[in-house]
Parts: sequence; structure tokens; C-alpha cells
Amino acid sequence: MSDWRPTATPDHLRERARLLAQVRHFFAERGVTEVTTPVLTRCGVTDVQIDSVATDDPAGWLRTSPEYFHKRLLAAGLGDLYELGPVFRRGEQGRFHNPEFTLLEWYRVGWSWRELAGEVVELFSQVLDDAPREVRYRSWRDCFENALDINALSADTGSLRALDPNVPADLNRDQLLDWLFATRIQPELPDGAITVVFDYPASQAALARLDPDDSRLAQRFEVFIGSLELANGYQELTDPAEQRRRFERDNRLRHELGREIMPVDGALLDALATGLPECSGVAVGFDRLLMAWTGAGSISEVVPFASC
Repeated sequence: MSDWRPTATPDHLRERARLLAQVRHFFAERGVTEVTTPVLTRCGVTDVQIDSVATDDPAGWLRTSPEYFHKRLLAAGLGDLYELGPVFRRGEQGRFHNPEFTLLEWYRVGWSWRELAGEVVELFSQVLDDAPREVRYRSWRDCFENALDINALSADTGSLRALDPNVPADLNRDQLLDWLFATRIQPELPDGAITVVFDYPASQAALARLDPDDSRLAQRFEVFIGSLELANGYQELTDPAEQRRRFERDNRLRHELGREIMPVDGALLDALATGLPECSGVAVGFDRLLMAWTGAGSISEVVPFASC
């Protein structure tokens, strides 16, 4: 007989409902419009670190994020918006990962990344409803210098590999940097504190703008509670030509790594060409936020039915 039972307890499911309501109340008080966008997409994503889930439907793929649809809404003049809904990523399974999970994503028109990072901290502090937490802002470069005594922006691959004899041999430079951050830096972030890491290298910009004062850096940030990564945000790229170059670069890297070449989202590029307003956006793993709230040790404990 199959195990038909939910993976989350009734108590955790009730806490889930309460947290959903609190998040919606947070944005309602601030006049941010809730939207619902399609789950099926025609393009998936080119991001080298993410694999889209293919479907038999002509639409193509299940969304990994509502980001492209949100930017089309922003270009159409909707203004500040957010969405709470399911997203899907192939091959993501583990203590903090599930192939289907709930993402909270929102955009603020006219805001800098730092203003948006501050709102992320406000959201976490409010909905977690516990004692005040220490809030720390640390640059990505300082994290490496403090923990590993190396300038990760300029260090060559050999110097980076020498920092950890267990690093997999087939990682490229950016994958190596991610490995070192995840295994050597992230576990040492202070328990319970909210840490905002910012100024990621330009090679890891994704859809973020580059720093106008230092093109080696991207205007990207991530937010952690203790060692748990919860949010990834950008000062959003608005240049359609640069966005196309990044899509094409991603696909070149995917080809080199033997991964599927993904279609480029022409509708997003058209929206950017029409005019995406200056804005910042962020995505928060809602299930991980619920883990932080309940103290759950695995994502399977806070979703009704974890994927097998």
C-alpha cells in the first residue's frame, strides 16, 4: 500500500496558512498589488544553474519563476506588484529543495536594491514574530576575505581550488565560487541573524544591473537567516540588448556543459524595449521562510505533499 499521508503535520499546515495570510497583509498595507501569472511558459529559462521542467503541452515548460511575466506587467504600467505561487525546477531535491515549491516574488518601481533589501528585512522581522534579530550587511568580497583570506574577485581558479581539497574537479570558476560560498562561508553565518550579502561578481549578475561605479560587480543581493538562504534580489536590468547578450551567453555555457539550449523569451525582450521602469525585484522561498518560522528541519515538513 502506498503512503498516502501528507508529509507536513496538521499543525505545520495551519502555520502555513497563517504565514500566507500575514505575507498578504504585509503587502496589502503597503498598497502592493497581488497578481497571478501563468504557470506554463513557452521559453523556460536560460540560467545555467537552473533546469526547467519540460511538458508535453505546446507551451513548453513549467515556470521556474514568474519574473518574466512580472516584468511584462511592469512595462505595461501596473506598478508595484507581488505574487505567491508555485514554481518548478528539475532535479532539485533535498533538505532545502523540492522540485515544486512556493515562491514569493515582488517588485518595487523606483526603488534601489538597498531599499528593497531593507523591505525584505522588515518582512522577515514582522512575520517571524519573535525577538529582534541582528541585521548585518556584508559584501560578497568581504565574506571571502574574512572567511578564507582571499580576494575572490581577482583570484585565479587554481588559488580558489587550493582552498578546499574536496572541491569537485569539473566545476568552472563561477561554480567553484558558489561551492566555496555554500560550503565554507554560508554555514558560518551567525545563527538567528539576518545577513544581507551584496555586490556579487558581474559573472553572477543573472538579471541584475552592473554597478555603474564598478563594472566588476552586480547590483544583486541575497538574504539569509542564520545559514539558510531565503531571498535573491536585483536592481533590475532594463537594457534589452544587454539582456539578449546574457541569454545568448547563458546558452553558450549550457552548450559547453552539455545542457539543453533554451529558447530566448522574445516577449520579455519586447517588453524591455518598450520600457521597463527603473525597479528592484526579489524572490523569497516561502517554504524556507516557513521552515525558519517553525524550526522545521526539512522542507518536506512544511509542504502538504513533498515530491518523491
